[in-house]
Amino acid sequence: MSESLPPRRFPGSGLAKGLAVTLRTMTRRTVTAQYPDVQPELPPRTRGVIALFEENCTVCMLCARECPDWCIYIDSHKETVPAAAPGGRERSRNVLDRFAIDFSLCMYCGICIEVCPFDALFWSPEFEYAETDILELTHERDKLREWMWTVPAPPALDPAAEEPKELAAARKTADKYAAEAEAEAQAAATAAAQATPEAPPATPGTPPATPEAPPATPGTPPATPEAPSAGSGKAAPDDTAPGPEGTP
Repeated sequence: MSESLPPRRFPGSGLAKGLAVTLRTMTRRTVTAQYPDVQPELPPRTRGVIALFEENCTVCMLCARECPDWCIYIDSHKETVPAAAPGGRERSRNVLDRFAIDFSLCMYCGICIEVCPFDALFWSPEFEYAETDILELTHERDKLREWMWTVPAPPALDPAAEEPKELAAARKTADKYAAEAEAEAQAAATAAAQATPEAPPATPGTPPATPEAPPATPGTPPATPEAPSAGSGKAAPDDTAPGPEGTP
């Protein structure tokens, strides 16, 4: 069985294709971005410089040990933290004194950002850090901290993507605390309802309690008592009873 032979190419076909591309490009309008007046639109994951979020750094030295170029310089000292509660033990912590990156040696591999366990290093799209002297390309933590504010926000997750484990654990803990708080509120409401004394039921044949009359205001005539209803068993007051002296 004979093998299929490649299509035969005519001499000069490659040159013709190249000239066709050149002719198509010559007819298009040239658009040039006038840098630095017009800033370029960089992709969101551009590797410009490495920014430092100093508050998250624990001086674990992982970034400096894993750097293949040894371009990260870190200095620190230890401080003693007093006990938080009486009778507790004192603790020691590392305090960052210097964090510098020599960008004349950095090859932008991103290993330091990947190995940082506390999210203290980030990629910044900033790229305007040229210097006239190579010795000035070693930027200290103050400059790295300024670049931190140029780090773009992370892109939104895909709606069909799996939820990160950190968010799932945080939401589970929050739901647990909310359920406990709701249960405590219901228990407190039930206890308050049980502690409130209920009024005793009225005995059949017992007249309702007569509310006391408010105290008389000076200059106001006393209220005339109402006549008892028929069959109540009480005698009506005698209109012919002698009144106070001087009255008929």
